[in-house]
Amino acid sequence: MSSAQPSHSAILQTAFSFWSSKVLLTAVEFGVFTKLAGRRLTGAELGAELELHPRAIADFFDALVALKFLERDGDGPPAKYFNTADGALFLDEKSPRYVGGILVMLNARLFKFWNDLPTALRTGKPQNEVKHGMKGMFEELYSDSARLEQFMGAMTGLSRINFEAFADKFDFSPFKTLCDVGGATGLLSIEAAKRHPHLQCTSFDLPPVEPIAQKHIAAVGLSGRVSTASGDFFKDPLPKADVITMGMILHDWNLEKKRHLIRAAYDALPPGGALVAIEALIDDARRENVQGLLMSLNMLIEFGDAFDYSGADFRQWCSEVGFRRFEVIHLAGPSSAAIAYK
Repeated sequence: MSSAQPSHSAILQTAFSFWSSKVLLTAVEFGVFTKLAGRRLTGAELGAELELHPRAIADFFDALVALKFLERDGDGPPAKYFNTADGALFLDEKSPRYVGGILVMLNARLFKFWNDLPTALRTGKPQNEVKHGMKGMFEELYSDSARLEQFMGAMTGLSRINFEAFADKFDFSPFKTLCDVGGATGLLSIEAAKRHPHLQCTSFDLPPVEPIAQKHIAAVGLSGRVSTASGDFFKDPLPKADVITMGMILHDWNLEKKRHLIRAAYDALPPGGALVAIEALIDDARRENVQGLLMSLNMLIEFGDAFDYSGADFRQWCSEVGFRRFEVIHLAGPSSAAIAYK
């Protein structure tokens, strides 16, 4: 019986993966997919609109074709480039399902910070702006309303598919009220309210975020069933609700602060109420969810002592404050909802 021969292809594919990542991130930064919305352009035409040097045009666009991010009709200089279905849906800035905001942030910030992963691993210290004597990410964002809204938009693109899946898969029938903690633009509350007409929702975040959420809620005509509340979840009690959600919130903090937020949720819930944490939840054996583990390394680079966690971790912390029943619902891709019932 013959066995497969060892191969170095997976090693080299991972080692060189930053090349393809940078090509995609640069294409989004340059607006390639937005320029091609509903159009077919030759390399020379598209390159001229993007102000690219002639030497770069064919290699750049053909690499995007080979990576399956663009399509091309024909060969050579007369060939015309156009968006794939996925590119048109997710990478055109004018699409309602645009996810490119997070890719812009990856390119502008995290690509260079990840170069300092060895230092993070040896020191346990953040490798972001703080390392260079600047304000931390959140401190900087909350001091500039325009940048804050841009960041919220990036997070919306990243979170939308998970929040939609949660609103579809979670049984809301026993519950009447929901409070989304760290609600940002109000997206989770909006998606839950859309699908469950009996539900009254509150999006809770810091005061500078409230007008951003109100604008997004009003734009979809849900101001009657989705309200906003502002406060600091480390200083103020959380609004009372039957369900309290935290979408990509707990992983931003160290264990002490994670436990504080879980206790605050427990105190705000009635008996039978549910706390829901939506994350790239690491599998309990810590062997399979690559994205969850890499996200946890990203928390090291961003914040030092923050980290992602498994469903078993969540269950342990929630048990400590009195939660009685637990479940995990897979949402989309690497993400799941960890749920604790009071």
